Amino acid sequence: MGESPARRSRIADLTDGPDPGPFDPMVAARREFAVLLGEFRRSAVLVPLDAGGDLWSAEQGGVRWICAFSDGAALARFAVARGEAGREWVYRSVLGARLLDVMVPLLPGPAGVALDAGSAEGGVLFPPVVGVVPDAVAVDVGGLR
Repeated sequence: MGESPARRSRIADLTDGPDPGPFDPMVAARREFAVLLGEFRRSAVLVPLDAGGDLWSAEQGGVRWICAFSDGAALARFAVARGEAGREWVYRSVLGARLLDVMVPLLPGPAGVALDAGSAEGGVLFPPVVGVVPDAVAVDVGGLR
């Protein structure tokens, strides 16, 4: 019996492929994002909880963003930037893949994850698009779901 073909991920579609020839900044940016997405999916991040015990999120431009932080220092910098360093920040440690695959679909409307929002080093947005969140809750090119 022969081996069954290996299943390709959508991330592989972004990073693999024929040599694009001359440097293409769009191809480079897509590959860089695919690497960041893969690292995020495999990492545990800190997500503050609101007063009701739900994951803290904010709405911007019609998209609900779950706010996540790469470590305690990033969360502390965010608290200082908000002028709320003196209050207690209750949070959960959640795997990035769980945020994207399980928590985002539970939110009403389009939703994604904002990692290290307000960071001087620059945060990263994982938007509600195919290849980042489950297809069923992704916003397509034609408009909002």
